Amino acid sequence: MSLSRGLVRLLALTCAVTAANLYYAQPLLHSIARSLGTSQSAAGLLVTATQLGYAAGLLFVVPLGDIVARRPLFSALLAVDAVALAVSAAAPNLTLLGSFAALIGITSVVIQMVIPYAATLAADTERGRVIGTLMGALLLGVLLSRTVAGLLASVATWRGVFGFAAGLMVITAIVLRRVLPADQRELRISYGAQMHAVLQIARTQPVLRWRSFVGAMAFAAFSAFWTTVTFLLSGPHYRYSQAEIGLFALVGAAGAGAALFGGRLLDSHRHLRWHVTGIGLALLVGSFGLLGAGTHGLVWLIFGALIMDGCIQAVHITNQAVVYDLVPAARSRITTIYMTAYFLGGAAGSTVGTQAYDRYGWGGACGVAAGFCVLGLLGWIGTRRHETADARLPVPAMP
Repeated sequence: MSLSRGLVRLLALTCAVTAANLYYAQPLLHSIARSLGTSQSAAGLLVTATQLGYAAGLLFVVPLGDIVARRPLFSALLAVDAVALAVSAAAPNLTLLGSFAALIGITSVVIQMVIPYAATLAADTERGRVIGTLMGALLLGVLLSRTVAGLLASVATWRGVFGFAAGLMVITAIVLRRVLPADQRELRISYGAQMHAVLQIARTQPVLRWRSFVGAMAFAAFSAFWTTVTFLLSGPHYRYSQAEIGLFALVGAAGAGAALFGGRLLDSHRHLRWHVTGIGLALLVGSFGLLGAGTHGLVWLIFGALIMDGCIQAVHITNQAVVYDLVPAARSRITTIYMTAYFLGGAAGSTVGTQAYDRYGWGGACGVAAGFCVLGLLGWIGTRRHETADARLPVPAMP
């Protein structure tokens, strides 16, 4: 089967609308807390629950992408995602909402099977472009999710947002079921053997381990910012409405452009991967200096967020381009390791960032995020001796 432009667009749209499910709650935390009679920090745990659920799905569900036919697997996961979102829309308390937030995270991992699926079908000369296209769509889904959530919540409350998301998932599941061609599983092995192979990949690929750590630290910083900026914007410094908080998310749109441009650049300049990662991480640290001044004016938040989102995408796209070249026959396994670490980092960033905001305010949250970036730089230094200018590491035998 070839990877047509139409199929790339469909898979990109799937990534966008599914990734949005992970972030609808972020600009709504203040409203959810007020509606359910709980604190902002408690409501912030919804983001953590979603990210932990996503990490669990990455570890235990994504490996199915190599050993189960993808069309029924994708549509089934999206259908369950729709049910979880619908129940969330009617949740009477934070405990139930948090439980289904975790289920939303688990089932939304379908996007992390779609990306290696597309990478496998793409030719070597276009793989970076295809990954960049899907990642750009994913980022647009993340950005627009916050904007859509803010605008919808202003007229239909936060419950209407989850109901809207459930409808999108129903449509996506039906379209994928009808459009994706019937396929066979990539590997004819048991689930236990697949999980053992995942561990083998982690043991034998030091580049994957280091790149996973770098990605985790970058996403921790990203999550610390986007979880706590809602509290800043709704607080006494800005007193923004739900719609205004949602519109603020659009300032990160440059990150989507970075994903699309970066993917094409890396196809023709593979030797720059390690350098691009280091530059991105260094600029990421600097962006939190700008963001830390956000209590003094919106312009600092806007410029800081533009730089931060662009750098996050540059680091993430570069990481994926590197790790997907390690063992081409096992990209779902690689995705399991890399993205599990990535979202565990995100969960840590959301949790630590919220606690830092509660204790030390906006400056504390930005300081914590910058600290995660510094740890990422240390990981970038660690991976250098394992990476060559333009060569793959030896590929271990795959079952």
